[in-house]
Amino acid sequence: MARVLVTGRIPQPGIDLLEQAGHEAIVWAGPGPMPRGELLRCVEGASAVVSLISERIDAEVLTAAGPSLRVVSNVAVGYNNIDVPACSAAGVVVTNTPGVLTDATADIAMALILMVTRRLAEGERLVRSGRPWGWSMFTMLGTDIRGRQLGVVGMGQIGTALARRARAFGMSVVYSNRGEADPAAVSELGARRVEMDELFATSDVVSLHCPYTAETLHLVSAARLQTMKQTAYLINTSRGPVVDEAALVDALASGVISGVGLDVFEHEPEVHPGLLDRDDVVLLPHLGSATVETRTGMAVLAARNTVAVLAGQPPLTAVRA
Repeated sequence: MARVLVTGRIPQPGIDLLEQAGHEAIVWAGPGPMPRGELLRCVEGASAVVSLISERIDAEVLTAAGPSLRVVSNVAVGYNNIDVPACSAAGVVVTNTPGVLTDATADIAMALILMVTRRLAEGERLVRSGRPWGWSMFTMLGTDIRGRQLGVVGMGQIGTALARRARAFGMSVVYSNRGEADPAAVSELGARRVEMDELFATSDVVSLHCPYTAETLHLVSAARLQTMKQTAYLINTSRGPVVDEAALVDALASGVISGVGLDVFEHEPEVHPGLLDRDDVVLLPHLGSATVETRTGMAVLAARNTVAVLAGQPPLTAVRA
């Protein structure tokens, strides 16, 4: 029987898979994220770690685990919380959960586009406030997205899924990507690949779907925000540090862009105070994958990866160092 440390509560089907394979699941049940000291204590002698994005898995954790550790299964697509090179050097396999959360996250990105361009959150707050209101020709006018350009930064599975939704709303699509996007999807969507500078300068809505790496830290900087249209909107459902939040606050305050929709934050769960009282900002508490079906699928895939590696089989979705 192998010991599997699960760093936070996950849907029960994931735990069931681990136990059905004959493994002992040690689950941190909270409250809150697993404290660092508890992580270092509980990981000792574990053969596997099923990690949430709130836990940093690095050389210190690998040392605390010892030679028994064989796999770290991240319950997320992004894995910036894991030191992949350190795991690789220690012979520890790293996996993630791509695919299962594609549609849920694309739905949130599309929702943010509609919320910020049509001022939906602002309108909902008005109704709940109890302040007098009534229909008039010029009340809370938003902006049409039909006929506008969506710029997708990172045309992977989620970026492509968002592009499909945007096309259904009548938007055209341009994208910037590190590698080649799926040719069939590009053809289907009539999407056009452009350089990053052109994407930011010409798009009416820019949506971020790139991984968080050293290269993408503050990809959206003060300088890049200055290149955007004054009528443009920025959407982020990737990782918070891709955007320089202080620069974003300054850009909104000076009218550089028209609005922002954020599901992730640079110092999550903290949010820059300059964003909190603005009606041109929509803020969500990292809900990209937050459906019962999606979170269950993520837990099951992480468990299947764990079981496969512990059985001496290749993982289903390995992260390459």
